[in-house]
Amino acid sequence: MATSLKNLSEYNPDSVPNASELSIGIVVAEWNMDVNTKLLQGAVETLQKHGVLEKNIIINYVPGSFELTYGARVMAENYDVDAIIVIGTVIQGETPHFTYICQSVSYGVTELNLSYDLPFIFGLLTVNTKEQAMDRAGGKYGNKGVEAAVTAIKMALYN
Repeated sequence: MATSLKNLSEYNPDSVPNASELSIGIVVAEWNMDVNTKLLQGAVETLQKHGVLEKNIIINYVPGSFELTYGARVMAENYDVDAIIVIGTVIQGETPHFTYICQSVSYGVTELNLSYDLPFIFGLLTVNTKEQAMDRAGGKYGNKGVEAAVTAIKMALYN
């Protein structure tokens, strides 16, 4: 659904199960960190709002968005977590680099979901401008980190 039709931070809190027994991993790209910090903050605050203890939120950093899938795989293999959120931002530039990175991360997260008995949540912004990124990192369209956290909780408890 187009973000312009839905605020990423709006959801029915009653539809989110109690997450007090969950442990959630988050892998964050350092590239575009000004945006990603806001996405991470939205995710962490939402996880805690629904009961995830601070000690049960494991955060690791990777250099860029391309490295998110490897970082998520390493986290899955080395930490006892119930879901993993990948957070990053890719902003369109003048070269095809944007397309390659976005496709690679999308494919990689899909492969992780199919390869592990663990949900991997896509929290990657793929935008044309920095302004669009900020609009989706706590700006006029809400915060994609909030949406990713709600999805992580629901999928970790999916039966």
